[in-house]
Amino acid sequence: MAGEQRVLERGTDYARVGIGVLALVFVPVAALSEPSRWWFVLALVAGALGVVVWAFLGVPAQAVAVPVVLLVSISQAESRLEPGLFVLCLLAIALTGWSDLNVTTVLLVLLTAAAPVIVAMLQDEHGISGGVWVMGVVFPALMGWAFHRQEKMAAELDAARMALAEQAVLEERRRIARDVHDLVGHGLAAMMLQITGARHVLDRDVEEVREALTSAEDIGRRTLGDLRRTVGSLRDEGGLQAPIEGLGQVSGLVDDARSSGLRVELVTSGPQDEVDQAVGLTLFRIAQAALANAVIHAPAARTVVTSAVTSDDATLEVLSAGPLRPRDPHEVRGHYGLRGMQERAEVVGGEFSAGPVPQGWLVRCRVAR
Repeated sequence: MAGEQRVLERGTDYARVGIGVLALVFVPVAALSEPSRWWFVLALVAGALGVVVWAFLGVPAQAVAVPVVLLVSISQAESRLEPGLFVLCLLAIALTGWSDLNVTTVLLVLLTAAAPVIVAMLQDEHGISGGVWVMGVVFPALMGWAFHRQEKMAAELDAARMALAEQAVLEERRRIARDVHDLVGHGLAAMMLQITGARHVLDRDVEEVREALTSAEDIGRRTLGDLRRTVGSLRDEGGLQAPIEGLGQVSGLVDDARSSGLRVELVTSGPQDEVDQAVGLTLFRIAQAALANAVIHAPAARTVVTSAVTSDDATLEVLSAGPLRPRDPHEVRGHYGLRGMQERAEVVGGEFSAGPVPQGWLVRCRVAR
């Protein structure tokens, strides 16, 4: 539908106006080169005006085709005004160049092509050459159809390019949303855990409060730095810079979570630094989001992060074994963290799952190498 609308918009141009002007030009040319009685000239003028109405008033060519063919054919009754048959050639271009090729259009083109033959049969031996004028109608009709087809394909390509551009923008927005969610969610969860711990011992252990607030401040600085780097990459005129995080940096996430009070350990196997950068970044972000969720929803559980790399695949598992924090029935949860992890895994063709297991809660992602 969009492509067809674009074709119609392109059709209202100088080519269409030119056809209308040419239809009027051939009338005096025919009247001066092969004079005929005034009513036959008037019939030719009326036929040419039908093409003009299509060209300047936007009337469909199918609506004026039959009157134009009849009036131009009548103008040939005296075997004169032969140049006026060029109006039929212009009509053929209008029929195929500015409308879809359907049954109605084909029938009208055939009628237009048959008109010179019928006129030649009704004239004497000095009349027009019907075969030549049939070619003069068919060839412009084919040219008009080729023009219309090219315009329609160009409009469809434009629509496809726009759709791809919109899809790229949407995907980039999702990627940014995932990055910001992971960075802010992980950092704020760790900070809130430290601040909550400091509040509980505020009146008993000043030194522990100081350590908790210092840790919260460090986490906040790191989170703010990561957030600035992510936002700053959007302003880079040279394009987005590829992040450097990968499986080798998961240990830093574990250390941050441990400093926040979470009982967590990391188990690795295989060459962690030999994973493709896109896969490594994906698994890093999933581990970051999973640990942030563990801090919020399973602070008393024992969390184990397992990263295994083989020649066939790379697998990340985050298991929180122990009690989960009861869900507040009034809490609004959008599950953006799980959705973001799922989307990240899909981008690299990975298999993702997250849900309860007998030991507690398991997040797992496997990506083939």
